[in-house]
Amino acid sequence: MDTITQNEIKKIIKESLDNSMSYKEYRLLMADLVKTQATTGLDKSLDMVAYTVLNEQRMKRWDKTIKVSEEAQEKIKSYKGDVTWLVLTESWCGDAAHVIPVINKIAELNANIHLKLVLRDENDALMQQFLTNGGKSIPKLIMIDNTSGEVLGTFGPRPDAATQLVKDYLAEHGTITEEFKEILQGWYNKDKGQNTISDLLKLEGLS
Repeated sequence: MDTITQNEIKKIIKESLDNSMSYKEYRLLMADLVKTQATTGLDKSLDMVAYTVLNEQRMKRWDKTIKVSEEAQEKIKSYKGDVTWLVLTESWCGDAAHVIPVINKIAELNANIHLKLVLRDENDALMQQFLTNGGKSIPKLIMIDNTSGEVLGTFGPRPDAATQLVKDYLAEHGTITEEFKEILQGWYNKDKGQNTISDLLKLEGLS
């Protein structure tokens, strides 16, 4: 693959930001997709539509129930930087449905953190710069300094503990099964976003 300069990466990021949406806009999009029995992404299959319906329910629940500890709130509110959290996502992605509402709860606590979302398949040039082990795994958060345009860090597609869960299962079984998806779903429900919060606090300047 051809090497790409930092200025070219900044240009790709700016183009994606110009076409990005707020969390509120993304949630309205999700609701509209459910209403019209549609989905984002290149794969428009019935399975993807069904995942979108399920994820809208998950996000609605997490929007209401996620709790951020007083200690975490203090750290986030004291952050002095000026950054954008640009998140690659798709409506059908189960991990995104569990993780992005948590990201939003954190961003809401500090006006210096600007949350923007873009769809992966419509922003392939951006996705190609932030692959996970060579794959287009989402959600992927890119932390951008709003003054310099530099990338300060990334997060995703899953919090650390969930990543380890997947790694261990793959080592034993060689593939992700429907049974494991249920296990992962159970983990997210039990964790209630807390591992995602602790990982986000490890981003530069927040710890």
